[in-house]
Amino acid sequence: MPAALGRRSGSQLLSWTQDTVVAIPRVLPEPKPKRKHSLLPVLILLFLISYGLLSLLAVEQDRTIAAQRWLIGSLLGDSTELSGLKGKMIQKQYAEAQAQAKAGARSQAQTPSTQVPMTQDKPGGNAQSSHNASKPRKAVPQRPPLGIADIVDGRRIVKTI
Repeated sequence: MPAALGRRSGSQLLSWTQDTVVAIPRVLPEPKPKRKHSLLPVLILLFLISYGLLSLLAVEQDRTIAAQRWLIGSLLGDSTELSGLKGKMIQKQYAEAQAQAKAGARSQAQTPSTQVPMTQDKPGGNAQSSHNASKPRKAVPQRPPLGIADIVDGRRIVKTI
């Protein structure tokens, strides 16, 4: 039996339960054939397309920012010009109001000869009134009405000495 075992050990094995010989295939499983189509060229193409789109986006954003910068500058110039025109218009209205006030004061001073202006009582009163008249007075802003939350309850005020 040992001779039979030595002879069969290369490609066949004996079974322990029976005297049958089992053949073991010597052929290793074949490796899977490589795919002919690789995804690498597709990925490279997609990368190049995305890089191109990203570059295009950066260029377009630069153009948009430049256009907005020009528009802001243009609007700033227009706003400055408009403010200047409004200032001139207010000065013109103020000068007209002063001229009308002076004309009204002259006509009142000429008709009743017994009336004396208040500014003549003080020495140098005319110079001071003409100096104040050239400055436009600022309107005092009105206070908003008090709300319910703003009204303070008198019982909650702590009085200390």
